[in-house]
Amino acid sequence: MNQQKGQQSLLTEKKERFSNSGFILAAIGSSVGLGNMWKFPYITGENGGAAFFLLFIVCLVLIGLPVLLAELAIGRSGRGSAATSFIRAGGGKGWKAAGILQVIAPFLILSFYVIVAGWTLQYAVVSFNGQLFSNTDYAGEFGSFISGYMPIVWQGVAMLITAAVVILGVSGGIEKFNKVLIPGLVVLLIVLMIRAVTLPGSSAGVSFFLKPDFSVLTAESALVALGHAFFSLSLGMGILLTYGSYVDKNQSLGTATLAIGAGDLLYAFIAGLIIFPTTFSFGIAPDQGPSLIFVALPAAFSAMPFGAFFGGLFFILLAIAALTSAVSLLEVPVSYAMERWNWSRPRAVWILSLVCFLVGVPSAMSLGMFPELTFGGKALFDWMDFITSNIMLPLGGLLITIFAGYFWKGAADAAGLNARWFRIWLFTLRYVAPVLVFLVLLHTSGIIKF
Repeated sequence: MNQQKGQQSLLTEKKERFSNSGFILAAIGSSVGLGNMWKFPYITGENGGAAFFLLFIVCLVLIGLPVLLAELAIGRSGRGSAATSFIRAGGGKGWKAAGILQVIAPFLILSFYVIVAGWTLQYAVVSFNGQLFSNTDYAGEFGSFISGYMPIVWQGVAMLITAAVVILGVSGGIEKFNKVLIPGLVVLLIVLMIRAVTLPGSSAGVSFFLKPDFSVLTAESALVALGHAFFSLSLGMGILLTYGSYVDKNQSLGTATLAIGAGDLLYAFIAGLIIFPTTFSFGIAPDQGPSLIFVALPAAFSAMPFGAFFGGLFFILLAIAALTSAVSLLEVPVSYAMERWNWSRPRAVWILSLVCFLVGVPSAMSLGMFPELTFGGKALFDWMDFITSNIMLPLGGLLITIFAGYFWKGAADAAGLNARWFRIWLFTLRYVAPVLVFLVLLHTSGIIKF
C-alpha cells in the first residue's frame, strides 16, 4: 500500500510543470545567488575589474550558454531526476554515474551554502537594529559570530525556509516563491545601485568596473572567468537538468537559455555597480576576498547616511539571492528521492533537509567553534567548497558537454535549434567547451598553476 501511495505521489509530481515565465524566473533564481553578489565582486577585484568583467561575459556567452542549453535539453528529454536524465535521454547505463554525480554535488553544496545564507539573515537583522554598527571592529565581530553557536541556529532557519518552499511543489512552491522574490530582488538591486553610484567618490569605482585595462589579464584570469561563468549559471550541479524535466514541450529552450543568461548577467552587472562604487567611495580595496561582504562593506554602510537602513537592504538582498538558489539545490535530491524510493514530496523534503543540515553542522563548527576540524590547512567548510566548486562542478559540466556533443542522438530535436545554430552549438560542445572546461578542472583542482 505504501509503495502504491509513493508511486501515485511520484506520478502526481511528474505531472507538475512550470509555466513558461515561471520556469525562466526559477532558473534565474537558481543562478542569481551568493556567487554573483559575494564571489563575483571579490574575484573581479582580484583580477583587475572591467577587463575581467568583459572576459566573464565572453565566457558566459560562448561557453556557458551552450552548456546551459544542453543541460535543459537533456532534462526535458529525460523527464526524470538528475540521476536518470542521461539514461532516459538515450544514454547507456555507463552514464548512470554521471547522473548520480549531479545529485550528490548539489546536496553537498547546499550543506554549506545554507550556512552562508544564515549569515546573511543574521546580518540583515543586526544591520536594521543598529547592533552591527555599534562596534567598528567588523573583522573581530565577524570572527566572534562564526566562532559561536548562532551560525548553526541561522543555518537551521535558512534550511527551514528552503524546505518550506520546496515542500509546496514545483508550481505551488518553487515557481510562486521566485515570482515574488525575483521582482523584489530587482527593486532592491536598483535602490542600492542608485545609492552606491551617487556616493561621493563613487565614480572611481564605476571606472574600475566599466573601463577595462586588458594589460592586467592573465591566463589564470581567463580560467577563473570561465569557472565563474559555470558557477553563476548553476551548471554541472543537476539543477538545470531537474528544472528541464519540468518544462513544457512548447517552451523554446533557446529563448529560455538567452533569458536566463541575460538575467544572470544583468544581476552581476548591477551587483558590480553596488559593490565597487561603495568600496571606492570609502577607500576600501576591492580585492579583499570573501571578507569583502561581511567585513569591509559594513564599515562602508556605517559611514554613510541611513547606513543601517541601506545595510539592512543589502543583506536582505543577499538573503533572497541565497534562498532562491538554496531552493533549487534542494529540489535536485528531492526529485531523485521521489523517483528512486517512491517517497512523497513531504517525506523527501524533511528527511533530506534534516540530513543536509546535520552534514553542514561540522562545516559551520570548523570556522571557529572547533578549529581542530581542519585538514591540510583548510577548515572542513573550505574543503566542502573546494571539492564541490572546483572538482565536482567542472567535472559535471565536462560530462554534459561530452554526452551532448558525442553520444546523444536526440540532441537536434531536443535543443530545437535551426540547422545553422545547431551546427554552431554542436561544434562548441564537441571541440571548444570540453577543452576549456577540462583546463578549468585542472586549474581549480590545483593540477596546473600559473
